[in-house]
Amino acid sequence: MVNLRKLRNGPGIALFAMLAIVAAVATSTAQQHKPKAPKSVRLYVFDCGVIKGLDPALFNFKREEVKTIDFAVPCYLIVDPKGTLIWDVGVIPDGNFKDDGQPVTQGPSTATRTLKSQLAEIGYAPGDITYLAHSHYHGDHIANSNEFAGSTWLVRPIERDAMFADKPPALVDPKTYSELKNSKTVLITKDEYDVFGDGKVIIKSAPGHTPGHQVLILHLKKTGNVMLAGDLYHYPEEKGSGRVPTFEYNKEQSLASRAMIEDYVKKTNTQLWIEHDFTANSKLKKSPKYYD
Repeated sequence: MVNLRKLRNGPGIALFAMLAIVAAVATSTAQQHKPKAPKSVRLYVFDCGVIKGLDPALFNFKREEVKTIDFAVPCYLIVDPKGTLIWDVGVIPDGNFKDDGQPVTQGPSTATRTLKSQLAEIGYAPGDITYLAHSHYHGDHIANSNEFAGSTWLVRPIERDAMFADKPPALVDPKTYSELKNSKTVLITKDEYDVFGDGKVIIKSAPGHTPGHQVLILHLKKTGNVMLAGDLYHYPEEKGSGRVPTFEYNKEQSLASRAMIEDYVKKTNTQLWIEHDFTANSKLKKSPKYYD
């Protein structure tokens, strides 16, 4: 053990000063990883990639019926005065990136930046995130789930059961979320779940695309009410069309959820953000800018 009293005198003073500097730097670094809580809710939008070239027939559309076939893949960080929530975590795991910083392509999906680097840019690390939640379990929304195994996972029982069934559902890679099996978990059984208990960040059930599909409703002080709608829709042209993807878990349930959500957003004056809408997403402010 170092005797600090002796170090303060004689030849040890230089070493004492060095230790003091190291301690100060460590404290400063720790503080940088924990930004001061804001006074009101903030929404950060991250660029987690793009999906190109999917056949619109998968969604029961013809090419000429949609403006673009490209899909945005956003991730979102919600910062509440009481904690943080990461919502949807991308299509390509951060671990697939190499040190050269080059974009990574997997099938039709390409990502140019890691989710962790975008979090770090605004002062956060995965260990700082209070809650993890997904709109649903498809692979383009859950790729970095294991990075947040230390967070509390907010999920509906029917969705979790499907993810960890002996035969996992289609369109998932169980390796990307395997560590969530032992995460601290809150099983959501109510239609609406108040994440921070302040009425500002609400997870609402909207099943059909998957058995436990859900949307996120934010009550932002300046921006107003915003809904991150997961895969309730993929193209904006789906709205009012009565058409759903060929791989939908339950078509009737999806159509009922759409009708319910459309009624909700109209009555509450809520902006509905279609997460994969490439054109709409391109116009959004991206982190480090934010909505509040």
